[in-house]
Amino acid sequence: MTINPARPVVAQSPSIESPNDLEAAYVNLVRIAHTPSELVFDFAYLMPGSASARVRSRIVMSPLGAKLFYRALAENLAKYEASFGEIKVPGESSLADYLFRPPAPPIPPSPDHPKE
Repeated sequence: MTINPARPVVAQSPSIESPNDLEAAYVNLVRIAHTPSELVFDFAYLMPGSASARVRSRIVMSPLGAKLFYRALAENLAKYEASFGEIKVPGESSLADYLFRPPAPPIPPSPDHPKE
């Protein structure tokens, strides 16, 4: 097969099929480890008040695959924020403190505005 240099080769996106019984897993924590040849992402769910998280899925990627995923994630987050507004990230506290803070107590009625 010869490739015409005047005409670039355009890669087509592959068709992606999902099995009918595929279950989605909600995660709120990821642990990332790496070796020289791969990155390992352990996606986990941490229950509020719990000391340990349960890993729901482990994904292993090549460094190139991880870099391309990082780029695609950044592009999609930018599109999301363009559509729905900026995603606020807590500044002073940890993300876990922000996500798992206790609910605020109810505000008692004031003497000027008694409860109906």
